[in-house]
Amino acid sequence: MASTKKIYSCNNCGAKYPKWMGQCSQCGEWNTVDEEIIQSKKKSEPNIILNKSKLKEIKEIDAETTERIKIGDNELNRVLGGGIVPGSVILISGEPGIGKSTLILQISISIKRKVLYISGEESQQQIKLRANRISKNQNECYILTETNLELILKSIEALMPDLIVIDSIQTIQTDGIENIQGSTPQIKECTSTLIKVAKQTGIPIIVIGHITKDGNIAGPKVLEHMVDVVLNFEGDKNNLYRILRSKKNRFGSTSEIGIYEMINTGLNIVKNPSELFTSNRENQLSGNCIGITLDGNRSIMIEIQALVSSAVYGTPQRISNGFNSKRLNMLLAVLEKKAGFKIGVKDIFINITGGIKIDDPALDLAVIFSILSSNTNLSIKNGLCFCAEVGLSGELRNVKNIDIRISEAERLGYNKIIISSNSKTQNKTNQIDILKFSKLSDVVKEVFKEQD
Repeated sequence: MASTKKIYSCNNCGAKYPKWMGQCSQCGEWNTVDEEIIQSKKKSEPNIILNKSKLKEIKEIDAETTERIKIGDNELNRVLGGGIVPGSVILISGEPGIGKSTLILQISISIKRKVLYISGEESQQQIKLRANRISKNQNECYILTETNLELILKSIEALMPDLIVIDSIQTIQTDGIENIQGSTPQIKECTSTLIKVAKQTGIPIIVIGHITKDGNIAGPKVLEHMVDVVLNFEGDKNNLYRILRSKKNRFGSTSEIGIYEMINTGLNIVKNPSELFTSNRENQLSGNCIGITLDGNRSIMIEIQALVSSAVYGTPQRISNGFNSKRLNMLLAVLEKKAGFKIGVKDIFINITGGIKIDDPALDLAVIFSILSSNTNLSIKNGLCFCAEVGLSGELRNVKNIDIRISEAERLGYNKIIISSNSKTQNKTNQIDILKFSKLSDVVKEVFKEQD
């Protein structure tokens, strides 16, 4: 029997200690040091990962371009940078019930390749029922309900699939470690072994990971450094829309997003999100304003709603849904100091329609005019949208990729867009009027001049 010894390691930074400590001295985090059991006897590796890499000089390595595995999901293809790279390990995280397993099963049964779907949370009958609900055209997808890593590796060696799915990594355990299922050493060891399998065989692996109540991926922080791609599935369970966002990608951009709509038969790709997020264009309502945001190379029109009312309680409320609350407070200070609107004693509520979260500063001007529209009870004219960052001095600042944003507004039929005077545009079309301003006060006069 192999002898073991105990050490203590930090889940956040991986620092090791001979005894337990309440606070990690390396990263300063509290309650992140857990017990870890180390095997003194070398474990025998299965045949599937016995192949060892050979030493090569860099000029001797063949720079062959490996073709990515294309999926029938264009949103996921774009987020990954053009498809799945062979031998890569992809980690997908998200809140319970958000649709992670549905998304991965949808890919598994639609891709025209041999897929091994390993589940430690559901039975084969449960997965079959969900697959029938998603699609009747189910290709080569093999289901294995197993949590033992050694048995999983034997199944991989026997089948040699083109894609492996693990749902979820927290349910997998190895016999080489005595810790309980889901513990930090178990997750680290199982992930490390799966990465070896992917690199030695060239089989890509998609791993689903749970998250903690703080929104972080459960397990050691080093788990995100080990894998090649980290995707986060965001959204509100009470809302139809889901966003797949890339947090790390060794083979593509981390600024791309994928947008889905949750329906009874699974997740539908949202081909034109701008029309979904700006559905109330026909109704001229006060407090509504249209802005343009950019995620990666995708430009999206966003409807911003604001409500300004008299403060019932002593301290005015500042509540924002989908927009940074600290940035909202900054914009309100600029609005009062530079534009002369006394709204410091009023309750202000901001909502980004569709239940999504936006951090793009290009929405500053749209947020300000949704607040002014609600405060004055004057609606913004149809066909007008805003795209500019607002500085602390009340000046309008340029934003990146302004031509892409203008083209999106023009495509959806808007006839006017207000941007910063510092913006250099190449758009020479006459279908949309581009109004350039340098100060916030000048924009206020222009927007409300016909409604005074």
